[in-house]
This record gives sequence, structure tokens and C-alpha cells, in this order.
Amino acid sequence: MMMDKHICPYGLKALHLLRSKGYTVDDRWLTTREQTDAFKAEHGVKTTPQTFIDGRRIGGHDDLRRHFGLPLPDPDAVSYVPVLAVFAAAGALAMAASQAAFGTPLTLRAAEWFVSFAMVILAMLKLQDIDRFATMFLGYDLLARRWVPYARAYPFLEFAAGTLMAARALDWISIPVALFIGSIGAVSVFYAVYVQKRDIKCACVGGSSRVPLGFVSLSENLAMIAMALWMLARPM
Repeated sequence: MMMDKHICPYGLKALHLLRSKGYTVDDRWLTTREQTDAFKAEHGVKTTPQTFIDGRRIGGHDDLRRHFGLPLPDPDAVSYVPVLAVFAAAGALAMAASQAAFGTPLTLRAAEWFVSFAMVILAMLKLQDIDRFATMFLGYDLLARRWVPYARAYPFLEFAAGTLMAARALDWISIPVALFIGSIGAVSVFYAVYVQKRDIKCACVGGSSRVPLGFVSLSENLAMIAMALWMLARPM
């Protein structure tokens, strides 16, 4: 479908896939709703695009990937990719800030920024849909299950603590907050995963997360605790 107000992304992906496999493509556009409905009725299909190879209908984009023996994404599969992307972004930003401030990317300040930037990014992801995050968070956080408003307060607390730690400002607020939410989070994750042996997803990167609750989510909380303790112990 190639209309004024709609361009089919799967059609473009199918076209690219065919060309990458060496095919010469006769790309036929459906430019009106009437054309699209008539095409679907003619071939007995519910979606577009539809690929035909040597006169045989292969199907849509997913069917084309199956035809070539390529893997398909599993919407229910767990993945650490979202949280690893956060850590990679936080690390890159921390080293860039260190390079700009001190002329080298590898400093103790860069390590501090890495944790604080990661906290802010993780909080931002939670705040995109705070109700969905809170609903998932209530499934395993021990304090939130006793006091429901904490589930909505958590990302704001994480965001504030991370921002203040990055600025080294108002330590009397950021350190207790990070210690509190990090400790509660670590205990909650440890209890759910290693005591109850529950197989659930973590709300650490927001309510649509497919990150499994486990070591990575525990590491987020332990990093907050370690950062708070370091800020207490570090020389001024």
C-alpha cells in the first residue's frame, strides 16, 4: 500500500529483503482503498503486502522470511537487549562527559556518571507509561505491595536521585533516596527470583519490558546502593 497518508512499512521491508536476495522485483503499488480491498478479495488475503515468486503466492513479510529460512521475532520472548542498551548509552555519555571535562574518558567521575545517567534513563523509560510500569512493579516489589502509591513514586525518586548524583548536588537527599529504593528493590528482586523462584518480567525499563526479573534487575538496585555508599565515603 502506497497512499498519500499511508506507506506500508512491511511492503518496504519485503521489497528490501527480496532485492537483498538477488531478485528483480515487479513492485506493484496499491494506491487507493478500493484497489486494496479488491486485491485482498481477489487473492483471499487479509493483509498486504503479498509476495509472489514465479507465480506462486508466498504471503506477507513474515511469510517471506519463513520462505528464506530467516528467524522471526517472538513477541513473548524475554530479552536483555533493552537494559543493555540503557547501560551502553549511559556508559557512552559518561565517557563523553569525562572526556569533555577532564580530557580522558576513563575517570572515577565517569564511573559515577555512568551509574547516575543509567538511573535517569531507566527512570525516563518508566515514566513514559507510569501506570503500566506501576502495574508490573506491583507484581514483585515488597513495599509497593503494602503501599500502592510507592509504585508510582518510584520512577520519580529514581530520576531525582540520579540527577542530583550526576550534579553532586544535595547529597543529603540523593544518598538516602538511592539507598532506600535500591535496598527495597534488591530485597524484592532477590526474594521473588531466588526465594520464591518466580518467572516474571522486570519493570526496570518500563511496563512493556520483556527483560526477565533476575540478575540484571538486581544489578540495577545494587548499583544504586553502591553509588550511594561511594558518595558517603568519597573525599569531598
